[in-house]
Amino acid sequence: MLYSIEGKLAQKGRQYAIIEVSGLGFQVYMGEESLRRLPEPGSPVKCFSSLYSRDDRMEIYGFLDEPSMRLFELLCGVSGVGPKSALSILDIDSVQNITAAILERKADVLTRASGVGKKTAERITIDLQNKLELSHSAEIVKQMSVRQELEEVLSSLGYQKYEVQGVLNDMKTPSEGKSLEEHLREALKLLGEKRNAGK
Repeated sequence: MLYSIEGKLAQKGRQYAIIEVSGLGFQVYMGEESLRRLPEPGSPVKCFSSLYSRDDRMEIYGFLDEPSMRLFELLCGVSGVGPKSALSILDIDSVQNITAAILERKADVLTRASGVGKKTAERITIDLQNKLELSHSAEIVKQMSVRQELEEVLSSLGYQKYEVQGVLNDMKTPSEGKSLEEHLREALKLLGEKRNAGK
């Protein structure tokens, strides 16, 4: 029914954005990472959207790419997973990495999302086994393990989540040939360069 919204970004809230289209303002709920990546208010914006019907009202959920929207809809189809929990899951990593975790039945990865417990995470990995496809999912999960360790170490050193994720996204894919210490040195170097560039 509602596939995408394109218009002017009027406002960014903590959990939503207001997008104006031909004089109408649509409140679009979005994940933390998607909101951070939106341009400044007044800028043109387009998002893919999913309409979610509650007992007393309808809500629009927005995504910056189509794969995120598709995964959101699959997650919402799992018993016990509501739209807020689905958004929280999408915030923990990329669609590819979340898909790999589900296919490899790594429920512990999904429990990193706010509001998602062990039983719900396990139900997701079971219910979506035959609804997702991804090659090399086992290798991707190994790389995710290294990334998670790096995130924890860097966060403990006082770096903000968005800084850490941005640098880890810029780094080459973690390889088994490198130790955690080598990856950490590379990440710290990139973080220092980014902070110096921002001065």
